[in-house]
Amino acid sequence: MLLRHTKKEILERSSLTVNPAKTCQPIGAMYASLGIQGCLPHSHGSQGCCAYHRSALTRHYREPIMAATSSFTEGSSVFGGQANLVQAIDNIFTTYEPDLIAVHTTCLSETIGDDVNQIAIKARKDGKVPEGKYVIHAATPSYVGSHVTGFSNMTKAMAIQFAKKTGVSNNKFNIVPGYVEPSDMTEIKRMVTTLGIDSIMFPDTSGILNGPLTGKYSMFPKGGVSVEELKSTGDSIGSLALGPIASADAVRALDTKFKVPCQVLDLPIGLLATDRFVDALRIAAGVCVPDTITRERGQLLDVISDMHQYLYGKKVALVGDPDHLISLTEFLVSMGMKPCHIVTGTPGKSFEKRIRQITAHLDYEVNVRASGDMFLLHQWIKNEPVDLLMANTYGKYIARDEDIPFVRYGFPITDRVGHSYFPTLGYQGGIRLLEKILDVLMDRLDRDAPEEKFELVM
Repeated sequence: MLLRHTKKEILERSSLTVNPAKTCQPIGAMYASLGIQGCLPHSHGSQGCCAYHRSALTRHYREPIMAATSSFTEGSSVFGGQANLVQAIDNIFTTYEPDLIAVHTTCLSETIGDDVNQIAIKARKDGKVPEGKYVIHAATPSYVGSHVTGFSNMTKAMAIQFAKKTGVSNNKFNIVPGYVEPSDMTEIKRMVTTLGIDSIMFPDTSGILNGPLTGKYSMFPKGGVSVEELKSTGDSIGSLALGPIASADAVRALDTKFKVPCQVLDLPIGLLATDRFVDALRIAAGVCVPDTITRERGQLLDVISDMHQYLYGKKVALVGDPDHLISLTEFLVSMGMKPCHIVTGTPGKSFEKRIRQITAHLDYEVNVRASGDMFLLHQWIKNEPVDLLMANTYGKYIARDEDIPFVRYGFPITDRVGHSYFPTLGYQGGIRLLEKILDVLMDRLDRDAPEEKFELVM
């Protein structure tokens, strides 16, 4: 029966979450850490926590996720995890020889009050951190925020704990891509390079979590931002954050500490958000937009125009990460579709405000909730059915029970492949995303068509 027990009657719940639309901070922090060259993420807590974080990422990317743990026992939980972390740092550098260790905390270590900064300083004083190696850290308790918050905290830690200012400009732009797929990071870098701009992207998981199968195992795959690049972010001529919730804190920290001017944009999903991204780079770098980019924009416009009759007026329910949903909502509205129900598990009133701004001109009121869950989304759908559901893998149960065309989008996706190889950001990514939407809508059209309307050409 799956979720068919869900009732249409909606009751306010302040202390109960059913089927949460998020996961915990350390997963986002671990993902961000993997975007640094030669980095081994470290979970400061129990073995079970680390196993879950690794499993969640492994299932999504279908790549072995390497990470270490402080392996808390009952004694560590009572007396603190300092001895465990110092010993772990020594063991990791001795055995695995990473360039750096990125420590993120868990519920347990945060609750008992471990001072990770002090522990890291002690480890270096005790000679546990070899010369030329590094330990960075971020506070990421699971009972606050979401995986997006954890990504933001670790990315901010990269900026604060590595960046330096020498007074000599490197003539590069810092780009913080947000909690997006490795394929999206590749696409962002391609667009920036096509515009003739030198950049430092951090973190950068492209080539690490979507690399080739070579037959040889590498604990630290080629790819990622280097420590030297992170250090030079304080000398950059500007910073661009893609996604205000996942990326803004890092660039604002660089602005505050090193006076690197920053700009915060929406994720470049769809036509309008990508236009703003390209225009921001054009103005900041003083370059002209090349024909290659203009052509890609025209191709996206062409597909939207050709297929508009199948998109117009379609009602959509969305659940996922806030930065994605903001740009995705704008993209759908620009194509004449009708986002009706929008839920994110990440807290923050700014998300609801932004969605209402995007949909203010529509002739209906949109249901939107931050710190919501998929149970609420299901109830909204029962009260007002939709033509399309866009969600991570866990949305498949709602789609099956309500017989709704379903596009997998966001994190995690554990029952399909391709998301780490094919971008959905930028103009080309917009075409890919539009293809996925059209495929499920037109498959449903074929499925429900009577014999006389079952056509070869749509």
